[in-house]
Amino acid sequence: MPPAKTLRDARSLTEAGLVPPERLPALEAVAVRYAVAITPAMAELIDPTNDDDPIARQFIPSSEELVASPGEDGDPIGDDIHSPVDGIVHRYPDRVLLKPTHTCAVYCRFCFRREMVGPEGLSNLTPAQLDAAFAYIAGRPQIWEVIVTGGDPFVLSPRRLAELMDRLEAIPHVKIVRFHTRVPAVDPAAVTDDLVAALKRTTKTVYVALHANHVRELTPAARAACARIIDAGVPMLSQTVLLKGVNDDPAVLAELMRAFVEMRIRPYYLHHHDYAPGTAHLRTTIAEGQAIMKALRGTVSGLAQPTYVLDIPGGHGKVPVGPSYVDDGAVEDPNGTAHPYPPRA
Repeated sequence: MPPAKTLRDARSLTEAGLVPPERLPALEAVAVRYAVAITPAMAELIDPTNDDDPIARQFIPSSEELVASPGEDGDPIGDDIHSPVDGIVHRYPDRVLLKPTHTCAVYCRFCFRREMVGPEGLSNLTPAQLDAAFAYIAGRPQIWEVIVTGGDPFVLSPRRLAELMDRLEAIPHVKIVRFHTRVPAVDPAAVTDDLVAALKRTTKTVYVALHANHVRELTPAARAACARIIDAGVPMLSQTVLLKGVNDDPAVLAELMRAFVEMRIRPYYLHHHDYAPGTAHLRTTIAEGQAIMKALRGTVSGLAQPTYVLDIPGGHGKVPVGPSYVDDGAVEDPNGTAHPYPPRA
């Protein structure tokens, strides 16, 4: 039986049978620094007998999180240096991030904002801070898209989501509103008719980007939650983080991407894992990621090909880092054979 409520501390994980009691002291040491939350939907998927369970690796704390590695940073992609007012990140000219909350339904062990989220992290925006954030957006006509993230904006009540949409509706130059969330997978019951209605109360074009990293997260309940969003006319995209021991295998990643397409979710980004503190045990190399992307090309439908991207440390922006197929007058086909290009007479 899954737990009746979200597990929010190390002891509750042992009491639920997800980890053995002898690991409790180590888990408590990690939980002092980094937030813990595992929803019933995700707890039910964890196989406590499998040390390499891909769901457990994402959500169960590990003592390796307290091991610092070179290059790791509490703000690995430079949100702070691009934050002109609280709750806003303005890295690219035509779009901003709006972070109304720093609370999540689950806390991922690899999170690049792990120093900012959770009970000990940044608080939700106050009414005055929200006013300042919306004034910032309203005062800059070049802002075409607002990406509502956090934290996870879908932990907000439908009423608060509706209020956000109403305020964005009042800004004429904002044309696109995009939500980044894990909720449809990790807490599908939270995707209610009222939540979907809140997304629809606007003339703006609305997208929802779902973060999922393994096909097992896409349970029948998760698929139904996504269908409720898509059937209401809100298109969905996917975001996935490349994680060692979770999805760093072409077959595993192909299964996930095909599942997205079957659910009418467009595969969008495969993120190279950021240099967040204590996450080296989950990080692959770029070369490993490129090899996986090369394996997908030619064997998996073009509909199921995400863009492999790296957020350059220090806040310098996101760039594609997929493999190259052209070099010194030759182009490589999906089978690895080189052909001259331009073609020779």
